[in-house]
Amino acid sequence: MKRSEVNERDIWRTEDIFGSVAEWEKEFSELNKTLPGILQFKGKLGDKYEFLACMEFNSSVCQRLERLYCYAHLKHDENSADETGLGLFSRAQDMYMHYSTYESFVTPELGKLDEVTLSAYMNDPELATYKYMLSEIRRSKKHILSAEEERILALGQTAFSGFTSVFGMINNVDLPFPKVDIDGKKVKLTHGLYAQCLASPNALVRKKAFEGMYKALGSLINTIAANYAASVAKDNFLATARGYKSAVEKSTDNDNVPGEVYTKLVKTVGAHLEPVHRYVALRKKALGADKLHMYDLYTSIVREADLKLPFEQAFELVLKGLAPMGEEYVGLLKTARENRWIDVYETENKRSGAYSMGVTGVHPYVLLNYSSTAHDVFTIAHELGHSMHSYYSDKAQDYVNEDYSIFVAEVASTVNEVLLLKHMLSSEKDPAMRKFLLSYYLDMFRTTLFRQTMFAEFELKSHAMAQEGKPLTVESLSREYLKLNKKYYGPDVVHDKQIRLEWARIPHFYSAFYVYKYATGITSAVNIAHSILTEGESAVKRYKEKFLSAGGSKSPYDILCDVGVDLKTDEPYMVAMDEFAKTLAMLEELI
Repeated sequence: MKRSEVNERDIWRTEDIFGSVAEWEKEFSELNKTLPGILQFKGKLGDKYEFLACMEFNSSVCQRLERLYCYAHLKHDENSADETGLGLFSRAQDMYMHYSTYESFVTPELGKLDEVTLSAYMNDPELATYKYMLSEIRRSKKHILSAEEERILALGQTAFSGFTSVFGMINNVDLPFPKVDIDGKKVKLTHGLYAQCLASPNALVRKKAFEGMYKALGSLINTIAANYAASVAKDNFLATARGYKSAVEKSTDNDNVPGEVYTKLVKTVGAHLEPVHRYVALRKKALGADKLHMYDLYTSIVREADLKLPFEQAFELVLKGLAPMGEEYVGLLKTARENRWIDVYETENKRSGAYSMGVTGVHPYVLLNYSSTAHDVFTIAHELGHSMHSYYSDKAQDYVNEDYSIFVAEVASTVNEVLLLKHMLSSEKDPAMRKFLLSYYLDMFRTTLFRQTMFAEFELKSHAMAQEGKPLTVESLSREYLKLNKKYYGPDVVHDKQIRLEWARIPHFYSAFYVYKYATGITSAVNIAHSILTEGESAVKRYKEKFLSAGGSKSPYDILCDVGVDLKTDEPYMVAMDEFAKTLAMLEELI
């Protein structure tokens, strides 16, 4: 469908940022002259008023730069083949890069301030806005090296990032995908086609795609293992260089999250896997399979029902599902629809997928490619959760504290999904549709809480092995991965020999200790949704004020504690796993 064929109501209103490309060009030209102004503060940040002026200048420039970037980003994503949008986006990226070089002195200079000055700044009412930012600088000082050591590490950044690039080339370019027979046609396998095949109701299609994927991986497995081993060595080196005991400690400390959160997740989830094993057994029963293979875990176990709604009906369903959030919240969702914050349908050359993008001082934008599937219905709720998080934080926080940590980025979106699903289950009487919704919810848990925790445990093992001087080889990595696969999925699935190589196809492993945030995210979301549905208005008020409006004004761990989710304790994980077990019991009654 061409963009010109879409109803205006279904196209986002970029004019809320800039009325035209000409306005964007005017602002770009004016801001470009302003950027070097940050240099007037270099060497002066030990003076309170120079520091304050520098912060205010930086916030003003960054907000203007953000609007230029976001407008260009949206215009480019509308039509990736349009040279105008591509040009705007490229120039906005360049401007970001140029300004980052100008303002790069700020954090190191603040880090060199003596303790007396830093403490005075942090306790000064006139500088209250910058208290958390300054506390983060003070907290990280013990891991800041000498100027010469920092210079050497900075020079190594390109080399350190090379392992990710190598894997990207292997995974996206060099992987020798075979042609596989799918429904009588020989088709070359791709990553996208692989996911589609695993969801196929045809077991033979699933099997052939699975074997084809791992045949391709196996042909380059020694190279992938060597690259991953080098990436792990890099992680451990950088942690040691900065005085951390381990790479996982460095990663959690960078997010200002207690290291116990990571270990508590792995320990608690890993000790309560019996319901997952039951779900795997139930899948086997529901599919009527003599043997359940690893490639059978992604196909739907409910064939007689699906959720297919036109967008307007889906949006109304989302509004009803999120009604527990109160009239104000639902009113904002309606505003998002009526005021065209949402770009709804797939059009020619439009960016694929979905996202939400906050624009400070304007409003969030949501990109969808709605096609009436169950996943698309939940995606509406998911992306609007991100949008409301951005909206409330923008309204409540100064610019410096507005942006929330990646550690909590998936919480609000998942809260919305859980509330929607619980609403649908509460009102659905049709047994087939209930089975569909229950299985959808269980798979959300399986892939996000349990699978990502398995990945997190693998990362702990691989980095510990390297730190202990044990070689990371195809055999050692695959052996450890297969042990974990058997632990997490249990005895009712065939642990096909190919699955031992699955570690080799996970891109997130090159951003070490990232995947656990998905697991803590769904854990937090389930706990928050539970409190909203059981406590009502008081929990909603707490969630809006303490979480949605908090932005990055405190550590993400503390923000979650403020809404009753302490990830250093067993309780939130047990609440989430109890939710999984109860949902499983309901599905077991129907199958």
